Amino acid sequence: MSILNKVNQLSQSVLDQVTGAEVPKLYFHRQGDMVKVLNNIPLLQEKYRPTPWLSNPHIHLAYFDIIQKKRIHLEYDRIEQLTMQDGGVTAIAWYGDHLPKNTPIIVIMHTITGSPESMRELVKDLYEYTGWRVALCLRRGHAGLPMPVPQMSLFGSVSDLKEQILHIQGQFPQSDLYAVGSSAGTGLLVRYLGDQGLDTPFKAAFALCPGYNTKDGFENVHPFYSKLMTKKLFKAFIQPYQQTWQQTESVQTVLKTKTLQEFQFQYFEMAGFSDYESYDQAINPMYVFENVKIPLMVLNAEDDPVCAIKNLEPHKAKIETMPNIVVVTTKKGSHCGFYEGVQARSWASKLMASFLKQF
Repeated sequence: MSILNKVNQLSQSVLDQVTGAEVPKLYFHRQGDMVKVLNNIPLLQEKYRPTPWLSNPHIHLAYFDIIQKKRIHLEYDRIEQLTMQDGGVTAIAWYGDHLPKNTPIIVIMHTITGSPESMRELVKDLYEYTGWRVALCLRRGHAGLPMPVPQMSLFGSVSDLKEQILHIQGQFPQSDLYAVGSSAGTGLLVRYLGDQGLDTPFKAAFALCPGYNTKDGFENVHPFYSKLMTKKLFKAFIQPYQQTWQQTESVQTVLKTKTLQEFQFQYFEMAGFSDYESYDQAINPMYVFENVKIPLMVLNAEDDPVCAIKNLEPHKAKIETMPNIVVVTTKKGSHCGFYEGVQARSWASKLMASFLKQF
């Protein structure tokens, strides 16, 4: 080995220590169906090396949430509004309309205040890495959609998602379907998969940065982000729809909340429930997690300030008995960022594509 190579190796080793680069940790059933799948994904055998200047989780998150959302440009082919059975309005933002009719489709469930604009990076990456069509399922009240029915939910509605899936299948009956949930969208994804078991058209799914048990996950959000995101919820779902909420008395109580946990405990009427317990039983993904039957990969960062890694701890033992599920954790990555290299591209998007293409 030349002196130059030794110097390069030493420099890389020092940089890895400083930035927290490590081989991902995997939690899965050692005799389960995932063993062969994981062996076919080289990304999981190598170190995830975060972009050096983004090794701080707060800087990493700011880059993801502010810089990238302004930098990434993508024009959707169309945004199709759908009227649900109760008269509520959702939508699907499509990308890849020019592809053959039988091209696989990735169905994305977005973040807590997600919109076509905020999800452009993930849509663009998945299209680039897979060559598949992408359908971003927009929930009620997102992206300025009309809200004729006074109802919205932080984690979405399984019944709405099922109607959106049927619409997608109606347009592309020959296409295989895959699912990706991001942050709050993982709650909807896992709740749907647990409710449905094997009765789903999805061949495989990926959950990016879940908070796991929605009843207590918000308690572990960094206080700064909890307060900031609560204000964003007011701005996204209450202030633009004041006429819609006129008959919903609890809205004034919701507007007095300061944190995400307080918001969640008070907004159940806005989500269509008479009390918090009924709401929790209907939307919490961990109550039906054991009934998820299709292949599912989950990714969390240990330094995530929003969906804290401690949320995973109560579920590790169960996960390692489930043959179709694997949880991947990295030392760095912050919340939904996982940027790597000088160009600061998403390592997570590459992992999603690599996993979904196994099925």
